[in-house]
Amino acid sequence: MTRMPTRTNFHSSELIRCLADLTLVDAVDPGTAFAEKLGQWIHFADAITLSAVHGEGIAALPKAHSGAHAAHSTVRDAAAAEFERIQTFLINSITRSCSPGQGKAFISLPEPETELPLNPATAYPPYRRFYEAHQRDMESNIQPLRVNVRNAVAKASPALRKLAELDATLEKILRDRETKLLSKVPVLLKKRFEQLFKEHQQKLAETGQADDPAAWMQPGSWLARFCNDMQVLLLAELEFRLQPAMGLIEAFKQDTQ
Repeated sequence: MTRMPTRTNFHSSELIRCLADLTLVDAVDPGTAFAEKLGQWIHFADAITLSAVHGEGIAALPKAHSGAHAAHSTVRDAAAAEFERIQTFLINSITRSCSPGQGKAFISLPEPETELPLNPATAYPPYRRFYEAHQRDMESNIQPLRVNVRNAVAKASPALRKLAELDATLEKILRDRETKLLSKVPVLLKKRFEQLFKEHQQKLAETGQADDPAAWMQPGSWLARFCNDMQVLLLAELEFRLQPAMGLIEAFKQDTQ
């Protein structure tokens, strides 16, 4: 399995790039500093809380005694294994459900409407609900994962305990905003559905061919392309959601090394 790329900041995330590539959002100015945007997300009172948690700074805290590193490595490896298990499960769930013929899927891809002429206003909602079902699946698996990893990290050393507290505070401050933003992705995806269907109709008009719903899911056809785009977005969102837990594990590895 290919490891997902590490997100350096919100604006360089694969999710934002995919949305921009599909023209679902405007391209993000790479020169805009993430810290500046993050500051706009955090309410003044929350910023005070965050500052209090940060305290004297992680770098100034003492490291764990070298004799404890062996025991911590076992905990670290267990946390990393749990991360890999959840990541693999969710990747397989997305790829199987978005690609018919890839095996039994926990969340089933909607059956395309076959009645012509197709009305995108009624044809798209099942795909929006499909995307939202995957979002709920990600949330139900990743949130407990992040808590478990954070709890393991907090026990490793004073520095990592401070980092775990910082992560918990950031999650509390940003979670509602992030949830609202991510809930807009399946709404934005409707634009791609309509765009591909419009291109399909134009091609039929140019060639004089009759429409055939049975061919919509054939490779290269408009609905097959849409399902592939939907899979790309879901995988990018999964990468985005996993970043906090991945960052904690990377910090854990560095501390125990």
